[in-house]
Amino acid sequence: MGNLYWYCGELIAADTIELKIDDPGLLYGATVFTTFKTATLSTYLYELHCDRLRFSIDDLDWCQPDWAKVRSGVAYLMPHFSILRVTIFFDGRELITGRELPPNLANWQQEGVTAIIADGQLTRSLSQHKTGNYLAPWLALKQARNNNIQEAILINDRGDWLETTTGNLWGYRDGCWYTPPLSAGILPGIARSQILATLIQQNRQVLEIEWTPAWVKDLESIGYSNSVIDFIPIHTVITPVGTLNYAASHPAIAEVRSL
Repeated sequence: MGNLYWYCGELIAADTIELKIDDPGLLYGATVFTTFKTATLSTYLYELHCDRLRFSIDDLDWCQPDWAKVRSGVAYLMPHFSILRVTIFFDGRELITGRELPPNLANWQQEGVTAIIADGQLTRSLSQHKTGNYLAPWLALKQARNNNIQEAILINDRGDWLETTTGNLWGYRDGCWYTPPLSAGILPGIARSQILATLIQQNRQVLEIEWTPAWVKDLESIGYSNSVIDFIPIHTVITPVGTLNYAASHPAIAEVRSL
């Protein structure tokens, strides 16, 4: 079913899409998008994803889509795919595509993955928005995968860790969870906000602080989250000055995944 998608109010069976050659969505990535699992999608979570799209569209002064068409497209495609990506063009057009979960996801969730520190020049555009201009994270992830490494961590000009190419970072030490603050220039992930809110509601210690290269060395465990993979531990980080190792099977990781 990989050739089935929804575009501008129509269900289309094809593996190509027709766009004008001067379409800003094609030329500049002038779109915003959100991605979620269909199996666990509730009305509440769906609205959170739509709210993030609405915020970005308003902030960028673009046109809101016909949300009824978006909902119809999601409903049509949900039975066919494990993951849906809802893309909104600058002029309000909606494009909804689907794919399946990574075949090794369960293994990654249990055993963790290796990550590499990305080249400092690879920074995400308009970090508070999930825009179609995702070239820098795509390049960082491609470079990692070419070296049989599963993820890459984006950094700022000081070398502080920000986020992975696909999710928000979490670290644990001495009974407290840590995550980089939004002010550092990271995406306000849906999974991040859910985990953060639940930790606070359950009176767990959680702090939003900057992840400097010196500070991250003392973390016991780290991982990353998004609305597709939930939470994946990172057991090894390859940095320009050496390798850092973390506990992928730490009890705190099982606890936060259960949230």
